[in-house]
Amino acid sequence: MSSFALKNGVLHVESVALSAIAERFGTPAYVYSRAALTASLREFQDVLTAHPAGQDALVCYAVKANSNLAILNLFARLGAGFDIVSGGELQRVLAAGADPKKVVFSGVGKTAAEMKLALDAGIFCFNIESIPELERLNEVAGQCGKQAPISLRVNPNVDPKTHPYISTGLKEAKFGVAYEHALDLYRRAAALPHIAVAGIDCHIGSQLLDPSPFVEALERILALIDQLADEGITLHHIDLGGGLGIKYKAEQVQPTVASYLNPLLDKLQGRGLQVVLEPGRRLVGNAGLLLTRIEFLKEGEGKNFAIIDAAMNDLMRPALYEAWHDIEPVEPRDGATRDYDVVGPVCETGDFLGQARPLCVQPGDLLAVMSAGAYGMAMASNYNTRPRAVEVMVDGDAVHVIRQRETVEQLYAGESILPQ
Repeated sequence: MSSFALKNGVLHVESVALSAIAERFGTPAYVYSRAALTASLREFQDVLTAHPAGQDALVCYAVKANSNLAILNLFARLGAGFDIVSGGELQRVLAAGADPKKVVFSGVGKTAAEMKLALDAGIFCFNIESIPELERLNEVAGQCGKQAPISLRVNPNVDPKTHPYISTGLKEAKFGVAYEHALDLYRRAAALPHIAVAGIDCHIGSQLLDPSPFVEALERILALIDQLADEGITLHHIDLGGGLGIKYKAEQVQPTVASYLNPLLDKLQGRGLQVVLEPGRRLVGNAGLLLTRIEFLKEGEGKNFAIIDAAMNDLMRPALYEAWHDIEPVEPRDGATRDYDVVGPVCETGDFLGQARPLCVQPGDLLAVMSAGAYGMAMASNYNTRPRAVEVMVDGDAVHVIRQRETVEQLYAGESILPQ
């Protein structure tokens, strides 16, 4: 049963009406469901534990999707690890109660300070994405008197057929090392005194609704693993990355976790490799929404506009990717619909959350921008000096504030006026 459903004519999150949340906490507001978050992680864990190749698998939530401490803490309590891409994210997951031995550190631009922070914490593995990064890590680890566990992020040059901004496994991408150069780089890593070769990593992109590119990428990675074994370089784990997509439109078909994982696990059967996964959007995307209120309805030349109190600074994805989010009235009205562009007050033509949406609405009505749990608040800004929204978590019939709404005073508290 969905955690988001109409009850008595009002859209609810679990047992709480969104209209009650708006009245109590104001708008715009990010609203998450604890039940939906828990179910999304459990789906991965259940498929993995049911397969012999997934018995000791590690699910590392990709923190960049949504880094709220309450969400991180919930996943940590459920046994998840974390995929981080900055020292700040490492500090966040540790503050949220994460086990550092379940943390993988990805990203192309790790600083020496971030490497030291991760080494001191004792993380599970560094995902290395270039020769200079490998050399820097070896140097930093030597200064710390440690050996750094690493995997190489290898680009299999498989086209995930997703948006070009979120395709990461092609040879043109800034991420990872070229497949053709990976064997030489592993040889180099194995010879460095402060590097411990632990695994191999592959991430081809985000929002994949067809699982077949994952299988194609794995086949190429397994061939490389066999080459490494022939040279005496033994790996302990294989990191398959993330990227499994979610349903943004009602008519889309969302692949199950089983349809994605089981073909991969079948190919890994008997290889003795620990499986590591880095799901992000799939765990949080459909577990949250952005609640907003209509300020004005405006008739334009050839277009109608529903002007809301949320904006591109609250949810960047439509402006950045032309991404689609379903937009639903919290209390649907009877009557004829009109097509509206749902836009915010930010001074940019690109400030829209949806275009040409058929809606029957009036000023003051509440709208729910669905599937906003991933890359919503995490990408929010203060453009136009707009305080970021409140975040709340619904747990059954209880509602918890997990991030207070910002104030304008907080936005300029760190600024200074020049002396005369």
